[in-house]
Amino acid sequence: MKLKSIPVNALPSEISTAVIIGRASFNGSPNSEEVERSHRDGGYTFILQEKGITNIEIDFRKQKIKGPAVIFIHPNQVHRVISFEEAVITSWIISVENIHPEYLKILEDLTPVNILSLTEDVLSIIEETASTCIKISNRREEKMYASILKESCNTLITLVISQYLAEFKPAEKYSRFEVVTKAFKKVLELNFTTIKSPSAYADILNISTPYLNECLKTATGYSVSYHIQQRVVLEAKRLLYHSDKSIKEIATDLGYDDYSYFTRLFSKIVQMTPLAFRNKNLE
Repeated sequence: MKLKSIPVNALPSEISTAVIIGRASFNGSPNSEEVERSHRDGGYTFILQEKGITNIEIDFRKQKIKGPAVIFIHPNQVHRVISFEEAVITSWIISVENIHPEYLKILEDLTPVNILSLTEDVLSIIEETASTCIKISNRREEKMYASILKESCNTLITLVISQYLAEFKPAEKYSRFEVVTKAFKKVLELNFTTIKSPSAYADILNISTPYLNECLKTATGYSVSYHIQQRVVLEAKRLLYHSDKSIKEIATDLGYDDYSYFTRLFSKIVQMTPLAFRNKNLE
């Protein structure tokens, strides 16, 4: 049964202990409603696939995490675990407040990421660090337990970030077009429900609208309007599929007072009406 809103698996309410970490073996069904249902997590989720396979769906895309590999999932991304195949995984979720600001900025810049395969030596280093974090998480009697756990988990996050950064060009090698595109995408993520005008985004970035369009078209092949519309439609799909909010409520949530305009926009991009999309994906 669909819920009024997309479920969020919350972390402990105390900020000082808002970290969950553990290692386990799985095979077959997750046997857990919390992870089998489509949901968001109350923090960044990291999955270290040590062995075997985890079948997962992230924002309507089914993927196989085949060990050794790692992936992280942004708090905004809707996901569910489908099944395991002789899987051994270490996973941890940490609240945004407990991630060091400089690391959080990098995570936000990298999102969304693909599954990253690991070499055996890198896997070994991350496994050892994760094992230390798990041991620390069980030592609640330590006088500075919260600080120790936070710092150790941030070290673990840094190791994962480092592997992803190795796959990307150094910042100094980005073209001006790519720098502007990254800045736009960051602003878009914060404002897509309230700002729909390309010129408004150009104003925020202190550049002209034609130049913003030129940057995005050069870096991605698509216009500013295209990116705005695609981000809105992704959120609409999430809500249509994972909640029972009415289409009118969803349109309002996404900043469209004109329900018919929202329906036309969605239909044009998805090639079916919002209602048809919902009905097609009914479980």
